[in-house]
Amino acid sequence: MTGPIVAIVGRTNVGKSTLLNRLAGRRIAVVADLPGTTRDRVFAVVSWQGRELTAVDTGGWQIKPQASLEQKVKQQVEAAIARADVIIFLVDAKDGASAADEEIADVLRATDKPVILAVNKVDSAKQANQVADFYRLGMGEPMAISAHHNLGIDDLMSAVLASLPPQPVGIIERGEGKLAIVGRPNVGKSTLLNALLREERAIVNESPGTTRDALDAMIRWGDKEMLLVDTAGIKRRGRVNAGVDYYSLLRALQAINRCDVALLLIDAGEFITAQDMHIAGYIIEVGRGMVLVVNKWDLVPREQRQEFKQSLERRFRFASYTPIIYVSAKLRQRVNGILPLAWEIWQEREKRLLQSEVDELVKQAIGSYPPPRTGSRRLRIARAYQDESQPATFILQVNDPGLVHFSYQRYLQNRLRRGFGFRGVPLKLIFVKSARKMNNKTGVRAS
Repeated sequence: MTGPIVAIVGRTNVGKSTLLNRLAGRRIAVVADLPGTTRDRVFAVVSWQGRELTAVDTGGWQIKPQASLEQKVKQQVEAAIARADVIIFLVDAKDGASAADEEIADVLRATDKPVILAVNKVDSAKQANQVADFYRLGMGEPMAISAHHNLGIDDLMSAVLASLPPQPVGIIERGEGKLAIVGRPNVGKSTLLNALLREERAIVNESPGTTRDALDAMIRWGDKEMLLVDTAGIKRRGRVNAGVDYYSLLRALQAINRCDVALLLIDAGEFITAQDMHIAGYIIEVGRGMVLVVNKWDLVPREQRQEFKQSLERRFRFASYTPIIYVSAKLRQRVNGILPLAWEIWQEREKRLLQSEVDELVKQAIGSYPPPRTGSRRLRIARAYQDESQPATFILQVNDPGLVHFSYQRYLQNRLRRGFGFRGVPLKLIFVKSARKMNNKTGVRAS
């Protein structure tokens, strides 16, 4: 479960985005040597010592913002803190403990949440000598790191993991799929929820969820049922802080972390926004099934609908395997097709294949289209099989994982999907070095 949220906060230009990129292992956030580069937030799934968490990058925090943009950034930072399980308070060794750092420390102490003080840009002995200055912030022992040079990151993350709450124990013992309705504010999540519950369906039991202020419900139709994960508040809504959009997005992330299939709700009247794409990318990144539900379809003129569909499909080409359903939750038009579709995708996500089937399909794919050469070398795949513990995940043993090109990886994903389905489910391919020596000419393992 990708449950815990770790928020990285601090004033401008202390290296928050650089730290997020370091934790994620790839460049996600925009990094520039200019204060205020990050005004929106960026999320990344981070796996550390076998535990997954969501790291949240935030804009530069100013306790007393002067401009309206600074006020919005402050609201988003406060929203991130409100939903975080652990906070990394990042400061700059080169600047020393500033008055702004002291003000932020005062606010963080009042949250009663675990705070890890990380002193960034400790790249030399001179900076290391300045770390002691940060004791006066009263946030405990400061941890010296260099996000840019990957120094002290292991110790920092060990402290973060030690501060996280214990991994939750599942409260549902049966094998029901878990469904979440997610999306931006005011796209119709509550209206859709009500429409689903009124379509001759009943909540058969309720139980407290594994996240704070969440209440889950079992929803049944015909002889099938799924656990509906609280996102908009099945019985009640959590208190919405300042920065409503950001708060809503964090709630959506937590719901996605707990579900098997996410119904991503999009407002047809507004088409598709950057935040819609942000949520969709997160659903794919954490490997959940997805249905794209275009709501308020009744508001789109009939003569514009075909053009709308074509444009939407182009925007969603990166997830062409995702089914799209056009509904009006308010008028309850076509909503009766949502739950059967979600059930189908859950079944696809739970699909288990024989190792021989997977291996044979991959060999056929290689025969039809061999991997391209990288210099004088070519990727060789010795064995392919489905991972036993992770849904829709495949392990490929190869001669050198560094030879895998993203285009060939996409080709193999498409072949696996064509052969085995997995509608609505992102496929994950993990390339590992084969333990046995491979023949460079034939691509098979040497005896």
